[in-house]
Amino acid sequence: MVKKTLLYLLIFFSFSGFAQEQISLISWNIRDFGRTKNSEELDRMADILRDADIVAIQEVVSGYGGAQAVAKLADNLNRKGAKWDYVISNPTHSSKYVTERYAFIWKTKNIKIKNRGELITELDSLVDREPFFLDFFIKGQKLTVLNFHSRPHDKNPEAEITAITQYLLRLDIKNPLILAGDFNVNEKDSVFSPLKEAGFKASIVNKKTTLKSVCKNNVYVNHAIDNIFYSEQISKLEGKVVDFVKFCENLISARQLSDHLPVLLEFEIE
Repeated sequence: MVKKTLLYLLIFFSFSGFAQEQISLISWNIRDFGRTKNSEELDRMADILRDADIVAIQEVVSGYGGAQAVAKLADNLNRKGAKWDYVISNPTHSSKYVTERYAFIWKTKNIKIKNRGELITELDSLVDREPFFLDFFIKGQKLTVLNFHSRPHDKNPEAEITAITQYLLRLDIKNPLILAGDFNVNEKDSVFSPLKEAGFKASIVNKKTTLKSVCKNNVYVNHAIDNIFYSEQISKLEGKVVDFVKFCENLISARQLSDHLPVLLEFEIE
């Protein structure tokens, strides 16, 4: 009997040692994220984001108001049952009217960082807003996340996507990697083919993520341009658009937060 008990314990601990950590990441372009957001709107945002483990935010305004808004959002999240931390990028090296910051917010219980991230200056001359990357450590396993907001659809965002893809393939990063953001291009476009051929997959496929100004026939979404691409070391459990609108009558209130819906990827690191 003692031998059987020991055998069961050995089997149990052997399998539990291979248990994988489930992580959820949300990417969200929060339009003009800065002083325009009041406390009630920030609290609504926190309710949308509270179940995620990592949040990547695009379109944080470059002035002091942007940093304040991120800090206030993190504070609201801290009041909802978990401890969060955040980092904000420097302003991108862009012309006056397109300069932005990026932000990451994450739960600190099982997720650590060793630096505060940095903009990828090597891409400075090739993109309007260079990506911001940060290495997260999840129970010792490194996960690299790139946060990116491309130029508008009529200003050749495809050239930026090509430049970022070539950069990533040239680096040949071996640890799990995520490229998240607003690409202003649908993931089915051929510009993403080299990334997919390198083993990356899209979290959502042809799902519209931008909000119309006017809702008709309960249709309030427009373009499929936000996504999360993940490398082959990552196993997707779920990918979806976080629809906090649901009904036409909620559209005006929803657009006070952003004209984009968040995208979620729930995953395990293999």
